[in-house]
Amino acid sequence: MPNVLLIGNGAREHAMAEAIARSKGKRSLYSYMRANNPGIAALSEQVFLGGYGDLDAISDFARKHRIDFAVVGPEDPLNLGAVDALARIGIPGVGPTKSLARLETSKAFTRNLLEKYGIPGNPRFRVFTSTEGIEDYMRELDAVVVKPDGLTGGKGVMVEGDHFRTKKEALAYCGEVLRSHPSVMVEEKLEGEEFSLQCISDGKTVIATPPVQDHKRRFAGDTGPNTGGMGSYSCEDHSLPFLRPGEAEEGLAITSRVARAIYEETGAYYKGIMYAGFIVTRTGLRLLEYNARFGDPEAMNILPLLTGDFVELCTHVIEGTLDRMPVSFEPKATVCKYIVPRGYGLPKDHPDAGSTSGKIEIGKVGGARLYYASVDQRADGLYLSTSRAIGVVGIAGNLREAEEIAEKAVAAVRGPVDHRRDIGTKALIQKRIDHMKKIRTQ
Repeated sequence: MPNVLLIGNGAREHAMAEAIARSKGKRSLYSYMRANNPGIAALSEQVFLGGYGDLDAISDFARKHRIDFAVVGPEDPLNLGAVDALARIGIPGVGPTKSLARLETSKAFTRNLLEKYGIPGNPRFRVFTSTEGIEDYMRELDAVVVKPDGLTGGKGVMVEGDHFRTKKEALAYCGEVLRSHPSVMVEEKLEGEEFSLQCISDGKTVIATPPVQDHKRRFAGDTGPNTGGMGSYSCEDHSLPFLRPGEAEEGLAITSRVARAIYEETGAYYKGIMYAGFIVTRTGLRLLEYNARFGDPEAMNILPLLTGDFVELCTHVIEGTLDRMPVSFEPKATVCKYIVPRGYGLPKDHPDAGSTSGKIEIGKVGGARLYYASVDQRADGLYLSTSRAIGVVGIAGNLREAEEIAEKAVAAVRGPVDHRRDIGTKALIQKRIDHMKKIRTQ
């Protein structure tokens, strides 16, 4: 009868709270959140609102409620040492320590790890601690990507052709990064289709969840600025339409080798989520980055499909016995569409840029699942905040039906809201298939 602590307050954590609540045995959920999430609160015995950097508050809350283990959702508490602080009072966590969270928090750490241990997947890259040599290296690459070494809230990576047009602009951005970060990484720009492969690790055994494709661009047709993610989909065959047989398995093999390399490098087992962002290119699979936690929105695609007990799964991760638990996912397709304020992600001079708040009403959503993100529950109803508001997930035997379920549910939410209608549609997926065919034949 474990007492489980969940740290985090987004839609990803709402999906995690639901997975904990579905566990067969008796368990009690306690949630530590930076802001109140009414969906998580409804599933919790008790909640505490506080900052993720307040490790004493996290520890006190855990100690008070005799927590057996913690599950950490977002990257900030991992980077700030929440798992380390809980370990000091004897409470294990599903999530890496601050040192091992460098898999996400230090892009240089991860690139160098793959290079040192001969793990495939790296693009051409170099890490710089000053601007000296950057311009010469950029001349060796057709196009470049610039990445700050550290957390940037998903907004620090700049790509030639999208965020800047010339190498001179890229060099200027490198200088800007180095004023606030210890190093900057310059990589070759890769062309292909991206996908997310979220894996569960106890440090020795690594298990893959179904691959998911996220949609970062704000508007239909993959246009507009990048966001935290406007939605995502997964398929009933646990592959993706543009993937060849074996490519998802190749991603799992890379992640398994990374888990072993982390242990060899640090002497500590990585216990938690290893979420790889891969890209399929003309010359094979390449690693874009790792995250040290579930994706948002990608967690909402895979956690509802888990057929086993999530609390039991967490226990095996902590005890290093993941090889003893069969883990499977329902053979169903999922489509997640994020409801956002109408002004979300718009430039300041756009006429709708100020439309970032307001009351919303939720009608009949049918069989869709709703996961709250940035919403405010007041006495008179639910209000938008300024960020992504609700993840709406359709689940069905095929992608077409899952998309229809999600789209109908989104239409039942009334207020100053917007979403991407094209996520999970046949037309957009065919565009991805055609793009990959073109890439492979170049």
